[in-house]
Amino acid sequence: MTTQGWPPAEPVSFGFTVHHKQDIPKPQHAISSYVSTTLESQTQLRMALQETEEEFDLDSESLGEADKEYDDILELNQFDGLPYSSRFYKLLEERKELPAWTVRNEFMDVLAKEQFVWMSGCARSGRSSQIPQWCAEFCLSRQYTNGMVVCTQIHAQQAVDLALRVADEMDVNIGHEVGYSIPMETCYANDTVLRYCTDDVLLREMMSDPLLEHYAVVVVDQAHQRTVCTDVLLGLLKDICLQRPELRVVVLTATDPAPKQLAQFTSTAVTHIRLQNQEVGEVVHSSAQEGYFCSALRLVLEIHRSEAEGDVLVFLVTTQEINLAHEILSHEAVSLPSVLGELLPVAAHPGAPGSLQDCTERPRARRRVFLTSSPNEDFFWAAYSVRFVIDAGLERRFVYNPRIRTNSILIQPISAGQATSRQQLAGPTGKCFSLYPEERQLPAETRPLIVEANITSTVLFLKRMEIAGLGHCDFIDRPDPSSLMQALEELDYLAALDNHGNLSEVGIIMSELPLEPQLAKTLLASCEFDCVSEVVIIAAMVTAPSCFLVPTKDLKPEAAQSHMKFQHPEGDHFTLINIYKAFTQSQHDPYCSVEKWCLENYLDHSALLMVEALCSELMDTLKRIELPVSLPAFGSRNNTISVKRALLAGFFMQVARDVDGCGNYLILTHKHVAQIHPASCYGPKSPKLGLPEWVLFHEHSFSEDNCLRTVTQIKPHEFIEMAPQYFFYNLPSSESKDLLQQILNRSLCPEEKAAVTPSNHQEEHTHDRCVIQ
Repeated sequence: MTTQGWPPAEPVSFGFTVHHKQDIPKPQHAISSYVSTTLESQTQLRMALQETEEEFDLDSESLGEADKEYDDILELNQFDGLPYSSRFYKLLEERKELPAWTVRNEFMDVLAKEQFVWMSGCARSGRSSQIPQWCAEFCLSRQYTNGMVVCTQIHAQQAVDLALRVADEMDVNIGHEVGYSIPMETCYANDTVLRYCTDDVLLREMMSDPLLEHYAVVVVDQAHQRTVCTDVLLGLLKDICLQRPELRVVVLTATDPAPKQLAQFTSTAVTHIRLQNQEVGEVVHSSAQEGYFCSALRLVLEIHRSEAEGDVLVFLVTTQEINLAHEILSHEAVSLPSVLGELLPVAAHPGAPGSLQDCTERPRARRRVFLTSSPNEDFFWAAYSVRFVIDAGLERRFVYNPRIRTNSILIQPISAGQATSRQQLAGPTGKCFSLYPEERQLPAETRPLIVEANITSTVLFLKRMEIAGLGHCDFIDRPDPSSLMQALEELDYLAALDNHGNLSEVGIIMSELPLEPQLAKTLLASCEFDCVSEVVIIAAMVTAPSCFLVPTKDLKPEAAQSHMKFQHPEGDHFTLINIYKAFTQSQHDPYCSVEKWCLENYLDHSALLMVEALCSELMDTLKRIELPVSLPAFGSRNNTISVKRALLAGFFMQVARDVDGCGNYLILTHKHVAQIHPASCYGPKSPKLGLPEWVLFHEHSFSEDNCLRTVTQIKPHEFIEMAPQYFFYNLPSSESKDLLQQILNRSLCPEEKAAVTPSNHQEEHTHDRCVIQ
């Protein structure tokens, strides 16, 4: 059984109590008599049960109503062969109250007859927890001849929460009959019947099992969010089903699917089952002139002063708004009268692990205010204590611009389906405050991310699937042509494609690594430059969530001072190595509390633990594909040069030059001018290091502050050495390019100069590559 990262370091998000049967050591002779002996009458069953209870000294008077109701029947769990516990029957009664149970028989009939089923219902209808269980029963009825059940989720935390809840409802053990797998953490066995996972994990699994032959039923949940991974998965499943007629595909959404979604799989109509959603309580629309942010905070305080029961759920727009609202409400809560009870703001960032604690039960004399944003509606499926929802009616969308190779941020209205989902979270007796006019026309459906996102990683994956025999992915909505061409061009620059447009050997290895293509190429280059350990740390640090905590306004100077001691004169990438090495040293110090050390240095402990897990995974992957792993040599001059060369092998497309000596950096690929982020070691808050002329950067936050983030100083001759020559000649004309050309000419002999004249570079250097292949 794979149990990496289990048990989790943090408490279970929703406060579920999973009762394991092994927790109570039952006598072996009693269990074996239940499983292997056929008792002749119910009288013997009751006698056997009574003897077992006497051995445990059970008090019959302490049995609840559910225990007494089923006391005269000893039913065996069909999944593990053990008797059901009393908790199973208690949860069964709760499950039967869910709207999903009204269509159970219809669903099972359709699943037995048809290959595709589409079901729609809100988060609290039971679609995510009940449907996969019934699919497991379907597989059991066929003796698992075609495989098991896998159910995909968008966020890792939801996959874990649902696996824990379903294991509790099925009365089995987590990690055995029911499990989960998320990035950098798995908890399942080879004979696991039902497994929850994130959609990207299932896609990576398809590289070794392209036809998903381990599964009889694939449940794609939250398909209404239209993420890139979900749309790719649905497109590939259509091709897989043609080759595996026995495979069943169940698609779950919160809203009714569009006609083109129903027509995705077959020419015939796909069965669509609608779950009865709960009634929506009172909805109050607002047309106030003040901004939604101030209105939301004012409403929270008014609700708390009204002494009405229930928690509050606030949908804001950006991460910065969530953090600011948390800071303001925490400050205001101190001055509120104690008779009102405690006001506890909780920041629940989408996709953040462990951000939501104990949602199922509301603490006494305490009102929690959950601050979140889209897409996080389904995350609160078990938060029955919420009675008030405040909806800003807006969401933030990242739209990739292939021309400047960065994301633009758009603030736009949510879809009508999202608005309804948020209203339903208040329950039939609650109240939803929609901070927008009732007459506002909301979009009918969510815009698919496949037409807005950077799809370079997706194209690399699909090229890998062509090798596996799945050469066609039928998208519901096709990607933007300019984004597709830019992705192919970038993969070609990274030497991931051969002359025929297929994956090269480098591309195949890059697809094995759970990293963005540029980082994957950087890691491959580090194997040749003997700096693997350092580049692995850099790759993990920039892939995991930010390790820097966001302090309150009055603590920002202290936090900046704490972070400054980790700064490295060579750049931010080396600063990240310093932070991780200091973190690992604190772990090995027996007199140091790691959590306290992180708090004192304003670092996120959970993020650094994720970095540690990712480093381990990357090292294991490199060893599995038998790439050389060098010993750590951080701090030496040669190692510093090698790390920079490895970074340039992957990020030569993200180089900029200070054109005026005042910090205005011109990005070579598209001649856009940006500044270095203030938190950088070269930023204005770090005056000890001067501004470098040439820099390599990891990210350009174009729409937020037009800053270059995670910056490292480089030399122009290093860029010329590592960048493919045909990439260099395709750069737009600029003073910076002319300087590079002069450096290149001085470094070449007369014969080489003649070979690289601009007049013939199109023919001569079309296939020249970076020195790292």
